[in-house]
Amino acid sequence: LLGRYRFALWPTAANTVASGLSAAGTLVVARAVGVAEFGGYAVAVVLGGIVMIAALLNLNAVMYQELPRRPRAEHPALLSTTLAAALVLGSAAAAGTLLAAPVLRAAFGIDPGVLRYGVLLALSIGFGLLTESFLRGQQRYALVAGLRLALAAAYLTAVALFLLVLDVRAFGPYAVLLAASHVLFGVVALVGQPVRPRLVSVPLARELLRHGGYLSVTSVLLALVFGLDVIFLNRFATPEVVGAYSIYNGFPKRLLGIVFTEGVGLVLLPTLATLAKPALLRRIGRIAPLLGLAAAGLSFVAGLLLLRLLGDGYPYSLVLLALAALGIGVHTVFNLYYFALSMDSTRGAKVVIVCLLAGLLPALLVQLLLIGEFGLVGGLVAFVLTNALLLVVVLVVNARVYAQPGAACTSST
Repeated sequence: LLGRYRFALWPTAANTVASGLSAAGTLVVARAVGVAEFGGYAVAVVLGGIVMIAALLNLNAVMYQELPRRPRAEHPALLSTTLAAALVLGSAAAAGTLLAAPVLRAAFGIDPGVLRYGVLLALSIGFGLLTESFLRGQQRYALVAGLRLALAAAYLTAVALFLLVLDVRAFGPYAVLLAASHVLFGVVALVGQPVRPRLVSVPLARELLRHGGYLSVTSVLLALVFGLDVIFLNRFATPEVVGAYSIYNGFPKRLLGIVFTEGVGLVLLPTLATLAKPALLRRIGRIAPLLGLAAAGLSFVAGLLLLRLLGDGYPYSLVLLALAALGIGVHTVFNLYYFALSMDSTRGAKVVIVCLLAGLLPALLVQLLLIGEFGLVGGLVAFVLTNALLLVVVLVVNARVYAQPGAACTSST
């Protein structure tokens, strides 16, 4: 692997550092605003992730697969159509969410101001992810890494300025700053891209949205399984509990994303689209336990350091750290299988959908009961059980689907 992908070593390292700087910015925000305000920030981020599914319809994941497969002559129409489709989807998603504000407040206790920040983050982060997928799909990994590194450093500097010079203690300005960094990335990433309005194709848009639709069903299910825990906490617990949970559970998940999704995944995701999936899944089965243990250990050590840095405003408990680390370990293994399947076109998306549908209701029931009864501890335990349940379902379904004669294909429509 090192021999084949040696060209990706520098971009991967730079991208990982960039993500680390962004995470450090979040850490500074958490310390600056305090546990209660950080709870509001966490809810806005979760809401943004949910709204972004409708605003983007996973077109960025489609680009990871379609750009490497299609000849370069087709790229201008592909990029132009994708950007136009995302503009329409984003406008509709933002309008629908804001109109639903009274219902969301009544059902989940979501403050309208927090909801507006969530919509802002959905649109800005979605724009950044989509334009990043353009570059990744064209294998311009060094440019992606350089842009991310420069903007992450600028973001961290701006956060420090907000705190040390302007003494900003509310989470709202920091959310706006995060949104601005993603918009700036997207604008710079589009420079030189062959995007032309006259190349927008409705038939091509239908094809891309069909593919993205399958992937988006998985994203919706993932958002429900791994995002409603914060919403449940927001409904049943205090903002302080939500903020603490976001540190114990949310920050390790972010760290996992830095090391795996945003670091190694810089090259991994487009590459997975071209590999034979049965052999890939067998390899994952061999390495998954070790990677799960490594992720759990990294999460525990990082949690120790993190809580020391945050100070006395956040609860410190080795038991909670151990629970959080266990959850991250199982979550890592589940993610390995998820990413491999998500790069198997519509067939892999269908497999993921079946697995998530099978585990959705039991997982949400466990979360609702444990969070409603035990708050922070219940949320951490529920996260472990949710990932363990989904992993078992994935292993059972994979053993059936990818053992069949047609499983050797790299993709299926």
